[in-house]
Amino acid sequence: MITKETIQTTLKEIVSEVLAAANLKKDDIFVLGCSTSEIQGDQIGKNSSPEIGQWIIETMRSELAPYHIHLAVQGCEHINRALVMERQVAMANGFEIVNVVPQYHAGGACSVAAFEQFDDPVEVEHITAQAGLDIGDTSIGMHVKHVQVPVRPQQKSLGNAHVTALRSRPKYIGGPRAGY
Repeated sequence: MITKETIQTTLKEIVSEVLAAANLKKDDIFVLGCSTSEIQGDQIGKNSSPEIGQWIIETMRSELAPYHIHLAVQGCEHINRALVMERQVAMANGFEIVNVVPQYHAGGACSVAAFEQFDDPVEVEHITAQAGLDIGDTSIGMHVKHVQVPVRPQQKSLGNAHVTALRSRPKYIGGPRAGY
């Protein structure tokens, strides 16, 4: 059975591992892609759960806040995988704000929850995050900067959803004389 306590406890463990591997700094951006349908064992996009979406966003915000890391929540393909984030973060990073408000079947439950919970939410089309978490194979890679490095949390699922994560590192450039 999927309970709030189970979801939150498992998610905290996963986020802790990803943060440890990613070595993020103050004001970095962490992208979340999440299918509440997949968490429940259903096909992505077929059974959004507003309740689970609220739990996920509450937990993500509480885990990232002590580190001053900003959360961006990716929506589904029906809104071109646009992301909810705080207006001040979008403005500080020069991200273009777009005109859409996520819905349960056009954005997803986590996007809707983020839009409800954030102080001054906006949608942006593209970002460059330093790390991210993908719950339910939502494909967050387009929003994580190059070079991406997979993070494999010990906990491989949240509910029934497959979990993967990414961190980034600076590119290695130069030739045989370069030092790293």
